[in-house]
Amino acid sequence: MSDRLPGASDPAMNAAIHALARGTDPDATLRELLGGALAVAGAARAAALLWDGPAQALRVAGAVGLDERAAEAYVAAAAERTGAIAIAAHDRRPVLDGTDPVDADAVLWAWPIVVSDGGVEEPIGALALSRPGPATIQPLDADRVAAIADLIGILADRTRLTANAEERGDWLERVANSDGLTGLANARTLARVIELEVARASRQASELCLAVFDVDGLSGINERAGKAVGDAVLREVAAVIAESVRLVDTVAREGGDEFVLVAPGAKGPSVIRRIVGAVAARPPIGDVSFSVSAGVARFPADGTSEAELVAAANAALQAARRVGPGTVAEAAGTPA
Repeated sequence: MSDRLPGASDPAMNAAIHALARGTDPDATLRELLGGALAVAGAARAAALLWDGPAQALRVAGAVGLDERAAEAYVAAAAERTGAIAIAAHDRRPVLDGTDPVDADAVLWAWPIVVSDGGVEEPIGALALSRPGPATIQPLDADRVAAIADLIGILADRTRLTANAEERGDWLERVANSDGLTGLANARTLARVIELEVARASRQASELCLAVFDVDGLSGINERAGKAVGDAVLREVAAVIAESVRLVDTVAREGGDEFVLVAPGAKGPSVIRRIVGAVAARPPIGDVSFSVSAGVARFPADGTSEAELVAAANAALQAARRVGPGTVAEAAGTPA
């Protein structure tokens, strides 16, 4: 512990600020900040305990000179809400005369870690330092460690914001590519998948099956039982299709009552018949029974482009509708 005058060069503080400003790995940066706190205070071990929302408890986010057993002891002491760590974390005030939960002969110092949320300071944890034997910390050094605790708060807040941004980016991507009602791929994603699979099948001289499913009489279901029941039917059909397809298949919702399946290879028609049968076997929703019909087109027999395959599958679907609910029709228009 030093008696360095304010304004004098402070290598430990300079290193801590540099680590936060330049660091790209939050864990490594936290270790550097803890190392800086150790250097400033002349302590033997340091730990940053941060609030874990799902666990509703303080957890050790990073430590220097602390083994697993000691870390568990720090967490247990924080949970009791009586020691230095708990006081610093919950009451937002430093404690400079605490007892180390691991070594009763060592002194424990603790500082609050806070972040600013909308101009309001929010406590998120505590910085704890331990030094063997009875010891005091000089006021200037205590202020330096408090500043490092603030740097840890900035690091935690920055890491949280980065994680939130990444999660929001993932969410936006899912929203952009998914149907909100069923969670299946949407028309935008479907168009891209069909384009890629047709190109692949053409390149590899392989087969490809495209099927369009229609929920039989959905408009009548909506009129008789209400749109909520109609939406429930759509979700149930989507679930059946998702459960029935293979990993190589893609299923999407297109339009109000239509689903499209893109199935590489020659086994697509058997998958389609399995889906139609599985939907028919589902129990009614309320007193509403439901079924699907399907039109099937194959590459290259029924078309060699996306537009040709989609048109052939839709023509087959119209033929299936003319036969009746629960029908599967090939592109030639004959029931299969």
